[in-house]
Amino acid sequence: NHTLNGLLKLLYPNHDMPIEDEELEWCVRLALECRRRVKEQQKRIGSAEFRNTQFSYQMGEAGVEQFVSTPELQSENSIGTDPLPPGQVWAISPGGTDGGVGMFRIDVNVGPGSGVRIINVPPPGPFRESMRCGEQNLIMNARDLVGDRDPREHEFTVQLRAFDTPKGGAQLGLPALLALCTVLLGKSLKGGLIAVGGLTLAGGIEPVYNAVSVAELAAEKGASMLLVPISARRQMVELSDDIAATVNIVYYRDIRDALVKALDE
Repeated sequence: NHTLNGLLKLLYPNHDMPIEDEELEWCVRLALECRRRVKEQQKRIGSAEFRNTQFSYQMGEAGVEQFVSTPELQSENSIGTDPLPPGQVWAISPGGTDGGVGMFRIDVNVGPGSGVRIINVPPPGPFRESMRCGEQNLIMNARDLVGDRDPREHEFTVQLRAFDTPKGGAQLGLPALLALCTVLLGKSLKGGLIAVGGLTLAGGIEPVYNAVSVAELAAEKGASMLLVPISARRQMVELSDDIAATVNIVYYRDIRDALVKALDE
């Protein structure tokens, strides 16, 4: 608060001067970033006392919560401890005809209109199928997932980013559904979370046959929480002690259970 007040007094020395929202947000982000650097150093000294270093803010009465990190702590291409903005989800494809296990990030924006538009050129066929299953499950279960928000009254713009050799995005129906839900709800998923799971058009959860490889990749990419179908539980007995101690494995029974466990609330 002191840093924010000081910045605003320098930029607007006359207390009657109007402050634009863009300028206010810039000052808030800068103040939080500077303060977080102090908290991160305190965390190194006493992690038990200063373990919570996540800073966020909201603009306006119905503003979406925005988390502020520092460039040296989290890059755009890595999984960090801070929640991603609504509509963004880290995901792992368990593999398909296009290759093996790979990490992806799904980014979704929402606007007026209807339908889903994938901006990747050309849209990968397997991911297009994953998005179709995610969208259909959202429409069929909208009341349970997003309340009174009607997904058919919104247009979703989607981008898939690949971080490994596989580029197709096979069996990403559940992460795609989470991205669609969070952008409609204006809520973020838990920080450090990476989601796994394919969906059928009827709402079924596809089994993950190589769950141990998926968990190993999640740990390698820096994830702290792996969201997987309950059908993969027996496979996780083969997980090494190091991976099991690094990544929190969270199981879900159905799509609503997955959303509830993934939301940052």
